[in-house]
Amino acid sequence: MTQLYRKAFLLAVSLLCCLLHSHAQTRAEQLITLDLKDASFEKFAQEIETKTTYRFYYDPTTVDSLLVSMQVTQKPLKEIMEQALAGTELKFAITPQGAVLITQGKEFMANLPENFFNREKTTASGTTSPAGTSTTTPYMAGGNSKKKAVSEAKLYVIGVKRDNASGNANLAGHLRDAKTGEPVIGASVYIQSPLLATTTDQYGYYSLTLPVGEHELIIRAIGIKNSKRRIALYSNGKLDIEVEEDVRSLKEVLVEAEKDRNVAGMQMGMERLDMRAIKQVPTAFGETDILRVVLTLPGVKSVGEGSTGMNVRGGSTDQNLILFNDATVYNPSHLFGFFSAFNPDIVKSVELHKSNIPARYGGRLSSVLEVITRDGNKKKFGASGGIGLLTSRLTLEGPIIKDKTSFIIAGRSTYSDWLLKKLPKESFSKSSASFYDLNAQVNHEINSENTLYFSGYLSKDKFQLGSDSLYNFTNHNASVKWKHIFHNKLYSVLTGAYSHYGYGVNSEKNPVNAANLTFDMKQANLQADFNYFLNSKHTLDFGASSILYNISPGSLTPVGGESLVMPDILQREKALESALYVSDQFDISPRLSVYVGLRYSIFNALGPREVYTYAPNVPKTESTILDTVSYGGGKALATYQGPEYRFSARFGLTDHSSVKMSFNRMRQYIHMLSNTASMSPTDTWKLSDANVKPQVGDQIALGYYQNFRANTIELSVEGYYKKMKDFLDYRNGANIILNHHIETDVANAEGKAYGVEVMLKKLTGKLNGWVSYTYSRTLVRLNNTQVSEVINKGEFYPSNVDKPHDFTLISNYRFSQRFSSSFNFTYSTGRPITLPIAKYQDGNATRIFYSDRNEYRVPDYYRVDFALNIEGNHKVQKLAHSSWTLAVYNLTGRKNPYSVYFRTEEGKVKGYKLSIFGQPIPTITYNFKF
Repeated sequence: MTQLYRKAFLLAVSLLCCLLHSHAQTRAEQLITLDLKDASFEKFAQEIETKTTYRFYYDPTTVDSLLVSMQVTQKPLKEIMEQALAGTELKFAITPQGAVLITQGKEFMANLPENFFNREKTTASGTTSPAGTSTTTPYMAGGNSKKKAVSEAKLYVIGVKRDNASGNANLAGHLRDAKTGEPVIGASVYIQSPLLATTTDQYGYYSLTLPVGEHELIIRAIGIKNSKRRIALYSNGKLDIEVEEDVRSLKEVLVEAEKDRNVAGMQMGMERLDMRAIKQVPTAFGETDILRVVLTLPGVKSVGEGSTGMNVRGGSTDQNLILFNDATVYNPSHLFGFFSAFNPDIVKSVELHKSNIPARYGGRLSSVLEVITRDGNKKKFGASGGIGLLTSRLTLEGPIIKDKTSFIIAGRSTYSDWLLKKLPKESFSKSSASFYDLNAQVNHEINSENTLYFSGYLSKDKFQLGSDSLYNFTNHNASVKWKHIFHNKLYSVLTGAYSHYGYGVNSEKNPVNAANLTFDMKQANLQADFNYFLNSKHTLDFGASSILYNISPGSLTPVGGESLVMPDILQREKALESALYVSDQFDISPRLSVYVGLRYSIFNALGPREVYTYAPNVPKTESTILDTVSYGGGKALATYQGPEYRFSARFGLTDHSSVKMSFNRMRQYIHMLSNTASMSPTDTWKLSDANVKPQVGDQIALGYYQNFRANTIELSVEGYYKKMKDFLDYRNGANIILNHHIETDVANAEGKAYGVEVMLKKLTGKLNGWVSYTYSRTLVRLNNTQVSEVINKGEFYPSNVDKPHDFTLISNYRFSQRFSSSFNFTYSTGRPITLPIAKYQDGNATRIFYSDRNEYRVPDYYRVDFALNIEGNHKVQKLAHSSWTLAVYNLTGRKNPYSVYFRTEEGKVKGYKLSIFGQPIPTITYNFKF
């Protein structure tokens, strides 16, 4: 009987194939007449669809640059398609049902292969089944696409079907890379009818409330193949999804993950960078540098070349919160600022928030830069690294327990002394400089509801110029996270983090003055974050955080028995900063969305500490000190608190354009003290106390966003206005090192910043990149009764970071799958400077008369960079994948001024310009991955 059933089944299938074949012949006989000139492929397809029963299916990004010109009369579709796609990499297939499928590189097989029913088929679960049990599964030629097709064709039933079932149900799960098991961040998960969407978070988690019934779930993410799942959702349930990497997009700047996110998403003033894009941008010495790429974004500047300090929308470098796996980094640079502190091989994604900062973040006025590292491969062991002229790096990763526990370890070091030895000046040839950093991360999935994440970071820099002082500084960071899923709609992340930054300056050249100057700060924080997906229209975030600061502001101690240096140690500073927050993203309609958030922060400066009190209503000076008040350990010597508001709204004008606005209030309780315009290793940090108020900033922003050509080109225009008060500025001649009463040399200033940022991105194709222009002003006023002198007559003057015009062009061109090039052009207005403009006699002394503060500017800055990327062959089965990068930084050799300084020579004041890179810097880097 079994044999009889099998024969009957094969006979039925054969008859069905004959019917389909006959139907296909009928369709093929449809003759078409066309008259098109330079028409888009979309119009070409529409013309055929209106005249026939054929229907086209294709990815718009693959045909965005294809134009069709033809004049045909009564021709079959096959001949027309061959003519239209001639000379391209596009393939087509016409199914018996009349579907015209357009693919790139791989051809879709519209008919079943020969002997198809005599082979075993693999089901979506990975088990084998008898031949003939999966006749509806489409077959794709090449690669793992057959397995993918099975996953997309399978119907995933979630819950139990009941009669007359109605209402909504929740679907949640994790999105992971099928090859490595790592979470996919920032992916769009949605259905089209009705349009309901969500985005995966940094853990790859998504939660989506859908109507009960059958749906096609669509997944789009950076660097992965477009994917979908057929689901039948009858009650709340989970669906973990594995997706495949899009190998074809290797080293392209693709943001298909949320290709309309800039229009449809709530965030404004937010940039998300993928490592593929970051690795294409040429930088000094050939090392992929995250912060250098961030500096190419609109509204982000630095005071000069070789500085990794960021100035975001007029803010100072200390007004940026830099998080590395949720642990704070206070000095994000290596080797005089030429390298960032983040090893590119371990980084997964980078997010910069300039406005509309989420309520879970606080403590800084200008921006939040969040750097997230990879989890490590959960499937198999691997290694990657690179060798450059100055640095080498190595990364190891793999599973400890397959599919449950993974590790990743990365190290990087420099051997830059050889370059210093080649410099002609003796002061440089006798210098030394080095750094190293180490990263380690372990992730363990306890069960489907609980996951643990452990990460650690250690870096150390050491340099000595000539035979002068030896400088060294260190960063230590560690974090532990516990993610717990209560149910589909609610999960929490409990984070404990520790950060340490310190430096030492050791001088032993002269035994009599031999001394060691140190600074040290520690920070421990605990944070609980909850995400509640109330329904398809409401997403609630709420939580609490607490940070304990412990700072040793400075100590000077003698070195050796001959030293006459007297020990000098500043008082230790402690404080506790706590906050509660809640926010709601409410989708009022498909076109209108609102985000409302409230964060309430409390800051307590703590003892033990002795605090000076000053005479009221007069400038703070040593002569106006009235008394000293002592506070015991744990006692609050000053308390500051207040609300921080977050609001934003988005209104969709069309499917491809929208307007957004946002308002932020931020509070900052920690200040950086620096005697340089850029961030340096000897900067110190000061906590707010009874004599130093916290900083407060308000920012309002308005933006317009438009997408073109099937979301492959993005245009954004954002304007902003920001007011800041009580940030620190310095009196003329201020002393910030080992100052026991720093409040007498600093004052709380006020400022304002405003500007317009324009950015145009082309996301796909052989030529891609972005161009941005920023016009911005940043002004400061110091007109405080507590200051003994008034700066610039009490009027606003340009801040050190005021650079009105900034233009950046980043372009990448792919010649083939193995060869690509990158080109950068950067221009900006020179930064402000105070100049000596006259000399005069005061008694028997010659004095210098200076201009108003920051009245003049150094020369404008521009730079051109170029890089050529050469890939190895793209065979999947090979021992190692490698690439070469040849780059030239500062291609034109322009001597851009880092600073201008003055000397008195032979009774005359002469000005000099200091340039960091005054000539082209060629580099070569070899990268490998096992």
